[in-house]
Amino acid sequence: MIGYNLVTKQTTPQGSPVSNVMVAKALNIVKETYLAIVLDRSYGGPVIVASPDGGVDIEEVAESTPERVYKIPVDIFAGISHDAALDLARKLEFEGVAVEQAAAEILKLYELFVGVDATQVEINPFGLTDEGEVVCFDAKINFDDNAEFRQRDIFALEDTSESDPREIEAASYDLNYIGMDGNIACLVNGAGLAMATMDIIQLHGGSPANFLDVGGNVKEDQVERAFNILTRDPKSRSHLR
Repeated sequence: MIGYNLVTKQTTPQGSPVSNVMVAKALNIVKETYLAIVLDRSYGGPVIVASPDGGVDIEEVAESTPERVYKIPVDIFAGISHDAALDLARKLEFEGVAVEQAAAEILKLYELFVGVDATQVEINPFGLTDEGEVVCFDAKINFDDNAEFRQRDIFALEDTSESDPREIEAASYDLNYIGMDGNIACLVNGAGLAMATMDIIQLHGGSPANFLDVGGNVKEDQVERAFNILTRDPKSRSHLR
């Protein structure tokens, strides 16, 4: 596997090069549930999204059996109580001693969510082994970029080996850049306006070469850096700003 490209639903058709492989203890799963803690603007804070039907795409569960998906808002100041964690564990259909184990894991996951300034902690599956142990078998964690000053050790772990060098360069100048496949380069002030600009280009039959938001407090040297990145794109035939 090492040295080859891995192709999955989350990669490009060319796949991603494999340079490291994580080896973990093999466990037999007898029950799979879904558990996530996310920041939800509509609730104004953390929300737990959970379902006893784990191991699959949660969107599919929400579409086919929405009554099997639970959304539980959490008071950011009070957190999750032990009783609330027990109730959630039962909603996930854990039984016997596994209820207490699952509740303990839920409390630890919320502590992790707050402690690392996460915007999402997703466990799928959150399950049970044939030995009766509750385990977080697979996880996805997103971090709040605005908390980098508090989480320097975590952000230092970022692997940029598969990132577009232009995106890395732009980030070093506090610019938001995403390369695309079109031929009309865009330099825009504000993410919303940048999205609208790309929509207008598409509407009139064009194809944007990039997303580039220079931000509201952009300085002259940042604009210069942005133009340097845009003009080096060999696919770009025109520039819209």
